[in-house]
Amino acid sequence: MRLLALETATGGAGVALADDERVLAEIALGAERAVSEQLLPAIDALLALSGTGREEIEAFAISIGPGSFTGLRVGLATVKGLAFHSPAPVAAVPTLAALAAAVLSPGPVAALLDARRGEVYAAVYPEAGALEPSVLAEGVYEIGALAERLPAGCTVVGEGALLHGEILTGRGLVLGGPGHAYARPAEVARLGARLLAAGAGARAGDLTPRYLRRAEAEVRRTGERLEPAG
Repeated sequence: MRLLALETATGGAGVALADDERVLAEIALGAERAVSEQLLPAIDALLALSGTGREEIEAFAISIGPGSFTGLRVGLATVKGLAFHSPAPVAAVPTLAALAAAVLSPGPVAALLDARRGEVYAAVYPEAGALEPSVLAEGVYEIGALAERLPAGCTVVGEGALLHGEILTGRGLVLGGPGHAYARPAEVARLGARLLAAGAGARAGDLTPRYLRRAEAEVRRTGERLEPAG
């Protein structure tokens, strides 16, 4: 199955192409220009690099969130455009699971993304490559309270871990370095292939981003609470 994967939820935005779980090529987007300006040209370059035509894409994988509100909207809109009038299924890959998947050491992995205001988007997975969290469900957490709940020996990765390293240090945790700050499109591809093999694909038009909290602009406009109810 030839699969195109997009990661636009974090600062590690990029695209990857895979045959099932075997990644064929990966292109990272630059930080100097908006994701919306780079995404389609990067996809074209990726397909050219691998000698693949758009008509040969049999499935898609998208990093579905949490993460950048703008990035999530751009990525999902792009997948919906590419999959328009196509039977190709789409795998919605949890961004935190993709972030945790790159860890090589055994044991539980906590994935943290900055949610601002001293909070992080976080989840704890039983091991790298797991699609469902254990110990700690995906959510928005105050960093101090989160640090107390992370199991000893847990590997902590993501921009949230780098930002709050001083709070996390000294609690028996293993902090990932800058190379583990963001989710990689290659991991989105691998996890996406696993989801599709398990029959967990969806139609592109049925997908919505996993925000976990409302955009600040929406909060100011509506006066509603930052986190969605439930």
